[in-house]
Amino acid sequence: MKIFYRIAVFSLSIFVVLASANFVKGNIEITEQPLSKIAIHSAVFALRDDASIKAYPTVLGSKGEDVDWVTIELQHPNPSNDDWIGVFSPAKFNGSTCYFENDSKLQAPYICSAPIKYTFANYSNWEYAKTGKSTLKLRLINQRADFSFALFSGGLSNPKLVAHSNFISFANPKAPVYPRLALGKSWNEMTVTWTSGYNINEATPFVEWGVKGQGRIRTPAGTLTFHQNSMCGSPARSVGWRDPGFIHTSFLENLWPNTKYTYKMGHILPDGTHIWSKKIYTFTSPPFPGQESLQRVIIFGDMGKAERDGSNEYSNYQPGSLNTTDQLINDIDNIDVVFHIGDIVYSNGYISQWDQFTSQIEPISSVVPYMIASGNHERDWPGSGSFYDGKDSGGECGVPAETSFFVPAQNRAKFWYSTDYGMFRFCIADSEHDWREGTEQYKFIERCLASVDRKKQPWLIFAAHRVLGYSSDKYYAADGSFEEPMGRESLQKLWQKYKVDIAFYGHVHNYERSCPIYQNVCVNPEKTHYSGTVNGTIHVVVGGAGAHLSEFGEINTTWSVFKDYDFGFVKMTAFNQSSLLFEYKKSKDGKVYDSFTISRDYRDVLACVHDGCEATTLA
Repeated sequence: MKIFYRIAVFSLSIFVVLASANFVKGNIEITEQPLSKIAIHSAVFALRDDASIKAYPTVLGSKGEDVDWVTIELQHPNPSNDDWIGVFSPAKFNGSTCYFENDSKLQAPYICSAPIKYTFANYSNWEYAKTGKSTLKLRLINQRADFSFALFSGGLSNPKLVAHSNFISFANPKAPVYPRLALGKSWNEMTVTWTSGYNINEATPFVEWGVKGQGRIRTPAGTLTFHQNSMCGSPARSVGWRDPGFIHTSFLENLWPNTKYTYKMGHILPDGTHIWSKKIYTFTSPPFPGQESLQRVIIFGDMGKAERDGSNEYSNYQPGSLNTTDQLINDIDNIDVVFHIGDIVYSNGYISQWDQFTSQIEPISSVVPYMIASGNHERDWPGSGSFYDGKDSGGECGVPAETSFFVPAQNRAKFWYSTDYGMFRFCIADSEHDWREGTEQYKFIERCLASVDRKKQPWLIFAAHRVLGYSSDKYYAADGSFEEPMGRESLQKLWQKYKVDIAFYGHVHNYERSCPIYQNVCVNPEKTHYSGTVNGTIHVVVGGAGAHLSEFGEINTTWSVFKDYDFGFVKMTAFNQSSLLFEYKKSKDGKVYDSFTISRDYRDVLACVHDGCEATTLA
């Protein structure tokens, strides 16, 4: 074992990747992937016979679980509070197969794959620096490969390998895991996407499903993946690369409205053996467009992921992520569909984190449709065709996002789409592509807004990741426009013409609600209840679902109705075609801290308003 590590692994060098959040102009705020903190430019090989690290059990998920806990026992004769443990998967590294970038800034050789997570040796034992001994538990998910653990001294900035562990693995590392439901391209279609280790030449993927309590049928699934050369830059193309496995999607069609279905994912091996998901899941099919029933929608942005065992991210990167996730899980019986409008994982080029995120949201995404939008941390990379030239995607340039999740877009590389849910029409824009007047996306947005029958679907919602409307965030305030540059100049005419009720944004990590507004002017003085003519759009920033919070500017804008510097999300409840309840809930307790209601008739939508009137004639 030590010989393998000497010749293959520990010519280590990891470069620092800082993914900048390009909020307004230039690299104003740094958003750092925790794994990039392991900035090992020239690690030292320092194995010691009197140091050890051991992991058990050696087989995880023996009862079919795709999440399990492992116990780590370590001993170091010269301990320090800077000692840390890296979790590596696959367990073996081979320096001869590392990807080399043609970049003078990056010094060869690289480590072939960054750790998938790390923690400090004293995490559960503050006496470690005195005793040199510690026992801690780490939570692992099934990620299609084995695991090993390495003990380093010297901290994250000057690591020295002291000891490495035995290898452990899940009982069936290739099993189908982490189902993600999504609305299909028609109202009576649901898609099921999941991840496995089986390529199509190894096993045939399918979903077995049917009305709850009745017989089930089988529907085949398509299979996608992506490769290292699909990435646009580092770290996604170098130390952050990890094989994503195979992404399968099945289309469940001709669903009866508002009907409970059960499903499970499966793979048929060449010998006829069936490999099944860990359990049978349940979902309720969407209502017919325009159908009156209780319809409940969750919307937020910028949640990211966190580690339930307390390792790397939890306390310093996306501190609200698990709270938001858990509030949604606790209320899942009262949720019909979720919209996560950009900055999904904050993987920033560390591909292993997509598995971590899909595992985290599984109790939500396996039960209700989990719809996503594209953000800067999914898409932006220089020369890749994104509207912004930043490096916020860490070299992913949208590939993991568009492969790992289904959206009913005509072209998933252009992440804009329309989708209906009962009395709602959602027009989801892609703020990382040009939206200005005359562009392909602008034409899509107008078609989406114009084509809805407001008598049947009165609640018209626009959403994008970046703030194309209004925000009092300090970076937007400093620019003086309180929006993304060129944000609303084109789109506000469409919002007004087609009487968009609410426009949602992420990107800014806080909560803010505007008055109904058009061209910087509040058109309705009310704050808690709106009725009558739709003469302006309410703009809501709901980017505080998990990532570090954004401060507000000092200017007290006249159009801002409610601000909150905290983690939270929005829930909309449509009771019928005339009554809507809007609630902002904090992630820490799930309680409502801001709300309003809308009551109106169809004629209120038809009424003539400024810049929103149809042509008339005296004939």
